[in-house]
Amino acid sequence: MLKKILIGVAAVLILFVIIVAVQPAQYRVTRTATIAAAPAVVFEHVNDLHKWDAWSPWAKLDPAMKTTFEGPQSGTGASYAWVGNSKVGEGKMSITESKANELVRLKLEFIKPFASTASSEFTFKPEGDKTSVSWSMSGEKNFISKAFCLFMNMDKMLGGEFETGLANLKSAVQVAAK
Repeated sequence: MLKKILIGVAAVLILFVIIVAVQPAQYRVTRTATIAAAPAVVFEHVNDLHKWDAWSPWAKLDPAMKTTFEGPQSGTGASYAWVGNSKVGEGKMSITESKANELVRLKLEFIKPFASTASSEFTFKPEGDKTSVSWSMSGEKNFISKAFCLFMNMDKMLGGEFETGLANLKSAVQVAAK
């Protein structure tokens, strides 16, 4: 009887490993919002990392989060590091590419709760007197991440935060315009 149970457990484990192994190795999450402002105005709030606390959804999760800045005030080379509670963890983001009023690309380095890296980008497209802003994040999934994603959907998990962040960005831009 014990032998049958062990064979059954081994079969389930092997099946689980196979299912995890065939999961996609990459993820991408994107959300878009329209903001009633010119691309230059919206771009300024993303390209200057010092302005992120006004709209970042994660800044609101830990008001006591410690942040440090390195490099230039804004644009390529600017970086922002954070250490916070269990909801925000610890990490660093750096602007790797900045095209005025069009694109801000970032490298994200997460330290806690899980070490990983990802890429994030914001694109800005004029739509009359408004701007369409797209925020995306992409990265590679290792075996553990693939297993985690069997139970937690990255798009649902991050998508809601991106939607909140874009709504906060819209508010920050409107407040700054007054």
